[in-house]
Amino acid sequence: MLCLSLSAYAQKKEFKFGKIMPEEFNTKPFGQDTAAAAVKLFDVGECYFEYNETNGFIFVFERHVRYKIINKSGYDLADFKIPLYKGSSNSSREDLARMEAATYNMEAGKMIITKLGKDSKFTEEFNKNYQIKKYTLANVKEGCIIEYKYSIRSPFTFNLKGWAFQSEVPTIYSEYNVRIPEYLIYKPTFGGFYRINETKNENVNATYVTGLSSNARYTQYVLENVPALKKEPFITTMDDYITSIDFELMATRYPEDIYRDYTGTWPKIVKSLVEDENFGGFVKRNSAAKSLLPTILKGETDTLKIVSLIYNYVKNNIKWNDNHRMYSSETNPKTILDKKTGSSADINLILVNFLKEAKIEANPLLISTRSNGAHPGQPQISKFNNVLAHLKIAGNDLILDATDKDHFLGMISYESLNHQGFSVNLKNAIGYWISTEPAFLDEKIFNYTLTLNKENQLKGTMVQYYKGYGALSLRNKYRSNANEAEFVKSIKKNKHGLEIENYKINNLDNFDEILSEELNVTIEENVEEAGNLVYLNPLLYERTKENFFKHETRNFPVDFAYPMKESIRATIKFPDDYEIDKLPKGGVFKLPDNKGSFSISFISQDKMVLVRSMIEINKSFYSAEDYFNIKELFKVIVERQAEQIVFKKKS
Repeated sequence: MLCLSLSAYAQKKEFKFGKIMPEEFNTKPFGQDTAAAAVKLFDVGECYFEYNETNGFIFVFERHVRYKIINKSGYDLADFKIPLYKGSSNSSREDLARMEAATYNMEAGKMIITKLGKDSKFTEEFNKNYQIKKYTLANVKEGCIIEYKYSIRSPFTFNLKGWAFQSEVPTIYSEYNVRIPEYLIYKPTFGGFYRINETKNENVNATYVTGLSSNARYTQYVLENVPALKKEPFITTMDDYITSIDFELMATRYPEDIYRDYTGTWPKIVKSLVEDENFGGFVKRNSAAKSLLPTILKGETDTLKIVSLIYNYVKNNIKWNDNHRMYSSETNPKTILDKKTGSSADINLILVNFLKEAKIEANPLLISTRSNGAHPGQPQISKFNNVLAHLKIAGNDLILDATDKDHFLGMISYESLNHQGFSVNLKNAIGYWISTEPAFLDEKIFNYTLTLNKENQLKGTMVQYYKGYGALSLRNKYRSNANEAEFVKSIKKNKHGLEIENYKINNLDNFDEILSEELNVTIEENVEEAGNLVYLNPLLYERTKENFFKHETRNFPVDFAYPMKESIRATIKFPDDYEIDKLPKGGVFKLPDNKGSFSISFISQDKMVLVRSMIEINKSFYSAEDYFNIKELFKVIVERQAEQIVFKKKS
């Protein structure tokens, strides 16, 4: 392992591009990451400022990173992307000032260098705000070393570059150096599980304008021997848990200028939203609502029915374009209504607009989606990226999301289930946090009534019920297929031996009744025979086949988004000349404090076996301290649901 030699190497500041020490080729993964596909030898960054009369201060961000590739699974590190932010004008954009990269292979004791080729550089105009530079290194082999070094010049001093000390591969040494002029005051925000070491924090001389002596604050942040951040199931985004640092501009104090405070406060943020023509101004424009509401409501006076009528109208008349936004794309709701398509902000701000016109207490609710990460709770509007509708009905909170026509009243999308949102009262210009915990479970009930014949086929019916997010998921899957025949094909796709003679879906468009499926089936090749013994797993296709939780420990929460409940009930008749040789034992397994449970039972009755399995996950969010118990619960579920009934043929 190379930890000691690289640490000493780092202290000497000898991070020179192309200067590869022979022992670096011998680097192996370390600690808990011995199976890693690559090792990050070092990742060193620097951020400093320059000044000119035209643009004022800009910052320069430099990064130099080097990897040792262990096996083919690490080859994707040879594809490198650098996002560059663009403002509203051509002069307001980030520029890539320098980029160099190379691959190093040791062959017969000689180092072979393959530099980045001109035909391996690409530029993608990702969207109106981002251009992405893409690079692909050649001659990447197991055991090689690759490195990149680049520099970005940016005028966006409000958003100083942060630094991630952790990545998907283990890191031996990570360092970030920041030099901030005395005129700019930034607040650092730390994230992740590991403590970042501040190895230097001192004032240094700096010259930004010729003839004027200035100071800068130089801080060096270092972290060594950092484990890989492994991808885990049931999480919002790994960015919420990566060990990192970010910077927010708090204030400026230029010579001969007043102290300017840029620290966000909730009152400032709310005021700006109320006045914004694509937020508060959009909601106030009520001509379309006034025109349409009489037709929608038809004289209805019951509050909840009014809400339901408006909600159904909006979700069925404007199609979501798959974009999460917090500002409307137009300033007038009528434009969106005429186009019949829009972003989440277009749709849900129109919903608020209509509800307010109907005298319902409704306000926009700002959300950070799961993939965008948890909002830090501090006054930072940039950390939001979505908006829903928040209602007060008889003193109770009701949250609406009209982006999916299959949403129930009070259901919000999976992406928006991030535990809290910031409600903006447009009338009183105040805001406050509320819980966005789901009002629905993901609930599924599977009822099998099957007969096992002497040819070891199972014939009978499957009736399956779906509630809450389970119903939403089934409706979305059904509608994503061209027709019912294609959907039935998709059901059979991963269910070996299943033949569906008849399929019926009930209440697809009726949200007042339970969504269900009825299937007449024949199942083959799911029964094993050895001599006079016959083996059958009665839970068939719906059993949990693997434990989602594979790691021994976990440093961050388990986030299911919503509670879950799954019930399987199987009634299986077997032939007269079969008898039960072995029936698995049942059992009940519970998490502490009623946080979840699993139960299973096997009962023999005449020539039938009755099997019941129930999984209940009673919370949407579990702390890291709960991880071991959840892992053990799912271990039991996998083991017990895999157990087979053994029949013996009578001689």
